[in-house]
Amino acid sequence: MLDNIRIVLINTFHPGNIGAAARAMKNMGLSQLYLVEPRIYPSEEADSRAAGAKDVLDQATVVDTLEDAISDCQLVIGTSARNRSFDLPVFDARTCGEKVVAEANNGKVAIIFGRETMGLHNHELEQCNYHVYIPANPDYPVLNVSAAIQLVCYEVWQASQQQAAAANPQDSAEYPLHKEMQRFYEHLESALRKTRFIIPQHEGKVMKKLIRYFNRSRPEQIELNMLRGILRSVDETAARADQTTPSDTSPAESSPAENNQDKGAQS
Repeated sequence: MLDNIRIVLINTFHPGNIGAAARAMKNMGLSQLYLVEPRIYPSEEADSRAAGAKDVLDQATVVDTLEDAISDCQLVIGTSARNRSFDLPVFDARTCGEKVVAEANNGKVAIIFGRETMGLHNHELEQCNYHVYIPANPDYPVLNVSAAIQLVCYEVWQASQQQAAAANPQDSAEYPLHKEMQRFYEHLESALRKTRFIIPQHEGKVMKKLIRYFNRSRPEQIELNMLRGILRSVDETAARADQTTPSDTSPAESSPAENNQDKGAQS
């Protein structure tokens, strides 16, 4: 189950933090490390800080984009130093650990950590289902990224041990993968444009708000299948409407009265 949980680091600047992250993960039974565009990697400093967890470091997956790191995940959680970044549920580290372990029984889960100086960008947070916020001293609340990873990994480990003892998984629902949700959003936008719910001249923030809504509500796989079926029905209805709409350029038929008037004018 723990093999389904990955830690994702974005644009990590200090290679020592990558090594420290690997060590924190191995301490808590985790092994799946994903690095999105690390500034310096591989690195002797990372190897040194990893200590006995160099195997985690050596098998880390390096990717170019966040999408590459999470596309096969059914649950994505972003860490944020801001406790209300978007209208999404916010967990503390303990609740995060419990949720992650419950869902890792059924699919892959990603926990994302941002840059040392600025954390995650807004467009990255928008791709998450939930946020995790670690409350700390309000006079100095920002944790080093490796310290935050250690805390979250600890709570994941604790939750996994409790689950093993209880032998009672908390969440057996099947959820769609991140890439399946992205295809749904593309289909939804296409259907809304066909029906002119989205007007090119006045698009507003319709899709952003709908994506936020579905990220927050997290439809199960069977529910997503129903939604895709509804959109296919909309597509078919729109196609039939296009076929039956009379052309504006076809000549209008003359009425009998108009024909008689034309004959009278000619006589």
